[in-house]
Amino acid sequence: MPSRLPSLTGLRFWAALLVVLYHLSRKLGELPLLGPLAWYGRSGVTFFFVLSGFVLAWTYEGSPTPARSFARRRFARIWPLHALTTALSLGAGAALGLALPVAAALWSLPLLHAWTPGTVFGGNPASWSLGAEAWFYLLFPALLRLLAPRRRGWLPLAAVCAALGPALWAAGALLPDDPALRGWLLDYLPLTRTPQFVLGVVTGLAARHGLLPRVPLAAAAAAVVGWHVLLVPWHAAVPDALWWGPYSASQLFPAPLFAALLVAAARRDTAGTAPRLLAGRTAVRLGEWSYAWYLVHEIGIRCWAWTAGRPTGTGALLAVQLLLAVVTLALAGVLHRWVERPCERLLRGGPRGGGTPLPHPPVRVVRQRRRSVSGDQPSSEPSRFT
Repeated sequence: MPSRLPSLTGLRFWAALLVVLYHLSRKLGELPLLGPLAWYGRSGVTFFFVLSGFVLAWTYEGSPTPARSFARRRFARIWPLHALTTALSLGAGAALGLALPVAAALWSLPLLHAWTPGTVFGGNPASWSLGAEAWFYLLFPALLRLLAPRRRGWLPLAAVCAALGPALWAAGALLPDDPALRGWLLDYLPLTRTPQFVLGVVTGLAARHGLLPRVPLAAAAAAVVGWHVLLVPWHAAVPDALWWGPYSASQLFPAPLFAALLVAAARRDTAGTAPRLLAGRTAVRLGEWSYAWYLVHEIGIRCWAWTAGRPTGTGALLAVQLLLAVVTLALAGVLHRWVERPCERLLRGGPRGGGTPLPHPPVRVVRQRRRSVSGDQPSSEPSRFT
């Protein structure tokens, strides 16, 4: 079994593109056909939460990595670029004459901003889910230690996590008629997103041990596309302000679809038949840039919207959206090459002893899997997105 899953890195780019198109549509205007499909592209965040659990479970199950080293690696991956883009976002806001969310920015530096509605967007609005990711990383060592030796519980737990998304959405009927509060509770609160991460963990464990049925990659991808097509008439029938609209459902429902997509892509990687669209050199490179792209694209869109306003006409809108997507992607490539990777290498340092091994499965599992796990090289970049 290979220790790397390049298709999952390639999928990160497509999920990031979905989020970028969502922000372009919301802030600058909808393009014909593409705009309605991207209107709820925020579901890409759900994909990253499921991906994070899947990749971490695939990478660290059976690995003797100390929990302290795991925490240092995760900090080295997400925090330097988060801090830099927060500064860039605040600087852009100051240049535009906007009110600066100083308190929210300060809470975002220790990744605590997602826990209260007043600070959830931090200094860089795109960084809100890093607070959720930090929570997931805190849970992961104990979670994996608990789940790794209990194979019989993986699939039932996955079913529970899949069902919790629709259940939480339905609970919107019981919440106060306050769209802002309901949005924070259902969309941004890390506790609400935890089932998506846990689903990724148990799916990753089950896929790694061959306990899941085969799902064709094309069928899994078609199901994801079909979900976003379904949101178009739903949105036309029910406004986002109503609890039974698709705004929260777009993020809370599709976690099982994303899990199936990850399982199908990982199986193609292990079989050596991954498509170039996901596992080719260009696809993997773009996937590696996707974290930086996510953190900078909203800053670029905001600057354009405040200085030039919304383009008029389909041609002008298409040109502006394409320009912003390409420029921010190029900037993301620069940040990945000259900031993200060097800072990660610097902060990760060398291996150190001490700490509780992560995870703690039965000895026989460690012996079977030790060759397939690279102690310092994850199988695919764990999710670092908002």
